[in-house]
Amino acid sequence: MNVWIAIGATAVGCYAVKLIGLLIPAGVLERPLVQRLAALVPVALLAALTAQQTFADGRLLVLDAKAAGLAAAGVALLLRAPFLVVVAVAVLVTAGVRAMTG
Repeated sequence: MNVWIAIGATAVGCYAVKLIGLLIPAGVLERPLVQRLAALVPVALLAALTAQQTFADGRLLVLDAKAAGLAAAGVALLLRAPFLVVVAVAVLVTAGVRAMTG
């Protein structure tokens, strides 16, 4: 029962956040600082999530096949490869390193 209460509270909270976003006046959203933050905050959050998932194992810092895959994806991005190619390169390098290291 507690899980359903948590799911319901989360759904109501998400709806409230969306509603608050719709109630913000357009003048506030057109400010350059707000537009810049709206563009940069999602990128920063995704980068932090990627780094945490790649280099952390609980409370330990690890350097394993995931790091090699991330590095390969970075190289593919520098070469301006399409997104699906970047993902494929990361998957193949991660799988290859895992296969070689056991």
